[in-house]
Amino acid sequence: MLGRSAELARCDALLDRAAGGVGGTARGGESGDSGRSRLVDVTGEAGIGKSRLLGEVCARARRRGMLVLRGRATEYERQVPFQVFTDALAHLDPHALDGFEDADAVAPLLQRSGTVDRFGLHRSTAVLLSRLAARSGLLLALDDLHWADSASLELLDHLVRHPVHAPVVLAVTRRDRQSPESLAARLTRGLDTGTVVRLGLRPLSARDCAELAGPGLPQAETDSLYAASEGNPFYFLTLLQAHRGGTTPESSAPPGLGTLLLDELTALAPSQRGIVDAVAVLGEHATPAMVSRVTGRTGTAFTDDVHALTRRDLLRSAPQGLLTLRHPVVRTLVHEGTPFLRRVEIHRLAAQELARVGASAAERAHHVEQSLTAWDPQAVAVLDEAAARTARTAPASCAHWLDVALRHLPDTPEHAPRRGKLALRRARALAACGGLRESRELLQELIVTPRRLPGGPATGEDQDLRVRAVVLCALVERHLGRSTEAVALLRRELTRDPAPAHVVRLGLELGSAASQDSDTSYAQVRTEVEAALTAARSTRDEVGEAGVLAVAALGEAYEGNMAAAHRLARQAAALVDSLPDNDLTALCEPLARLGWAEAFLEHYPDAERHAERGLDIARRSGQIYVVPHLLLCQSHVRVQTCRVSSALELADQAEDIARGIGSDQLLAFVLASKAAALVAACPPGDPRPLAVAEEAVAAAGTGVDWWSSTAWCIFGWAALMAGDPVRAREAIFQAGGPELQRIQPSMRPLYLEILVTSALVTGQPEEARGWAERARKEAEQLGLPMQRSSALRSAAHLPLGQGDTARAADLFAEAAAESARCGALFWEAHSLLLGAPLEAAAGRGRGATHAWLRGRRLAEAGGSGMLVGLADVTRPPGAGSETVYGSPDRAELTERLATLTARELEIAELVAQGLTSQAIADRLYVSRRTVETHVSRAFRKTGVSSRTALATLMARRRAGSRFRDAGTEQD
Repeated sequence: MLGRSAELARCDALLDRAAGGVGGTARGGESGDSGRSRLVDVTGEAGIGKSRLLGEVCARARRRGMLVLRGRATEYERQVPFQVFTDALAHLDPHALDGFEDADAVAPLLQRSGTVDRFGLHRSTAVLLSRLAARSGLLLALDDLHWADSASLELLDHLVRHPVHAPVVLAVTRRDRQSPESLAARLTRGLDTGTVVRLGLRPLSARDCAELAGPGLPQAETDSLYAASEGNPFYFLTLLQAHRGGTTPESSAPPGLGTLLLDELTALAPSQRGIVDAVAVLGEHATPAMVSRVTGRTGTAFTDDVHALTRRDLLRSAPQGLLTLRHPVVRTLVHEGTPFLRRVEIHRLAAQELARVGASAAERAHHVEQSLTAWDPQAVAVLDEAAARTARTAPASCAHWLDVALRHLPDTPEHAPRRGKLALRRARALAACGGLRESRELLQELIVTPRRLPGGPATGEDQDLRVRAVVLCALVERHLGRSTEAVALLRRELTRDPAPAHVVRLGLELGSAASQDSDTSYAQVRTEVEAALTAARSTRDEVGEAGVLAVAALGEAYEGNMAAAHRLARQAAALVDSLPDNDLTALCEPLARLGWAEAFLEHYPDAERHAERGLDIARRSGQIYVVPHLLLCQSHVRVQTCRVSSALELADQAEDIARGIGSDQLLAFVLASKAAALVAACPPGDPRPLAVAEEAVAAAGTGVDWWSSTAWCIFGWAALMAGDPVRAREAIFQAGGPELQRIQPSMRPLYLEILVTSALVTGQPEEARGWAERARKEAEQLGLPMQRSSALRSAAHLPLGQGDTARAADLFAEAAAESARCGALFWEAHSLLLGAPLEAAAGRGRGATHAWLRGRRLAEAGGSGMLVGLADVTRPPGAGSETVYGSPDRAELTERLATLTARELEIAELVAQGLTSQAIADRLYVSRRTVETHVSRAFRKTGVSSRTALATLMARRRAGSRFRDAGTEQD
């Protein structure tokens, strides 16, 4: 490994850290970092030595006793889903997955059938890597990633953004200039977060090349070869081999790499060249048996030729019995040099052989595609089946194979119905994998293209296909932030006198689109939604009726028409609860609408119940685009009801899906919801909530729609909690405009509280009074307990500014009682903790203690770092003996923590990071009971009684360390 000592040293450090991290203690690294996987990104041009370096890293990992799984992406198989991961996992022991609960979820990685969606597969793959690493550590090496398929890149993105908490090293190689932009961006983000280490390989030095050539070559010749190769080791060695073989003319400059390799191939006998061609074309299916089958050669002569090619180092024997060419550059050259019709024949024979041995359609699809030169019903049927099998796990591959089928399907009237169905499926697959604009173009073409025979009447099937295309196109428009266009498209279709069933479908989508359109309020489409409800009832379509009721309930709840919203939500819930899951498959998005309507109506248990049911149905039926809305409904409810840790987990899951779909508007909503959960979860001073909120408004762009308004409102809350009231005020006006009309009416009192607080902090009491009065009036109109609670908190600040602590305390108590009425425990605790010191100041010591203790208990139980921090600073005199909620000095803090063992301290740190006992057990490879025993001992030794209190104590420890470090620097 000449010239690569620095790169190998960095890899050795990561391998030591992983191998030493088995059991929870790393060698040569920080203990707090030992449980997180790292990715090594090896970059450089072709032939620079990336694969050679990766091979050496694999060897060193094996010497450390680590499990090594190595896979290679291949140039001509870029549509085979998860190909590089499948290649790596092929090295697993056949019994490695025995007893693994998520074995079905990762089945697509093993070329088996599976029903999980691709985001569930991502999470299950992370669990699998943790399991495989538990015994001795794991190196997952992925070569030539610049050729990886979309599904593999998406899975890698998940592993970069969610590092596995296990002794795992991922190592990838790729060519800089050939890497997809998305891959480069993913890995660059990982550099910023510290999960990726980049090793850019440079050309070898002249000294390295001279050592590579050996002492027998004169210096002048070595210099000439070095100059021609520019230090590229593969080119240098190829030049050296040609020079020693006497095929390089000495009187001229050395030939190029391609010329040298072609010269090497011309020396082969025709039978040997046929084998080389077959190996280049077959790729990952180039087993000796398959090569024999497609070349038509068997017996001793075939074996002798394979051995001869191996001795020449043109062929190499890879794991799992595959034959490969010695370098991807050689494969490219041979593949491109193989006559087109010969390549077609090799692929055709390979597809036949795979079908004979029972390979799945997805395995055969690549060869079927490459052998397809004209319309072939049987071949297209294979592509159709492969697309169906990969729609949920690899939609990009699904879309590609449907495109191939469409290109070969004759454009004749008799094939028009099938063409329409295939096009609609392809548009759906494109929308699922981030190809929203391409999906819209395909759908618009589908909408304007008649499917009936010329001069013939439109059939019901034609109309149904058109309406489905219109509804899907409107959905895609929404995800592109073009709700105005979606509304216009749907309204135009409703003027075409559609059948009642189509009126229901169009009305459902219109009601959903209108609430997100800055130019169209729900009131403006209420007539069309009511017509859809009438159509559903006239045809006794209970499923459609339930869906329209749910959409109408959300529309009215958004607008603040709470009486109508309550009535519609009750009717929708009654119908939904009476229907079996199979009937609700087409109602996943309306179930999300019902859940959100109930959340805005502050019916939190009902909202969570319906969202949970919708999630189960959406995941089973593959309707992944609905899942973020359902997850975020649950996350919102859990923030309001003070179950903050799980709220954050749900938002994280929604973020993965939103990034995969590629909708900026959806991502803005997801990130805003995540920021809201982070505000509640993080202790005061944590920068994460504001950072995520900033990303949310950046994703929302310059639009003035619902997505943007929501993102700016949450940004305002995060800015206020970060101590920046001026920025908070600006954000709320950005969200709603000067009169705040763009802010959701049913949530406006809560967001007005931000303006009240900001005005008071910046010394503008009259402005605060005006906003508080508006909040009171709007909250009374809504009649919602949590919104009234917010208005009461806003009002409480006013007498406080005039010194009337008793009146302020009374208003905070009323706010807490209002929140308790609907189960909004987060806001109940917030109100109690704000009011507790005022109760004490008003001479109500018992009331102060009671309010503070209940607020503290709710904060602890809910895992809210924000509320625990508030409890720290509002603790009234005599409110309990646990001084962790007061202000212990550094000496006391040090004394408490000094009683913890190293293991207890390590677990306390993980508790402070928000990990559950099971997650800590998985990371440290111990039982959950062991973790809980250590946590209990930490409670006893530090004098706290909850995980949240322990997290606060650890946060203070870190703050104390920073203080000491700063003092040392100043000294």
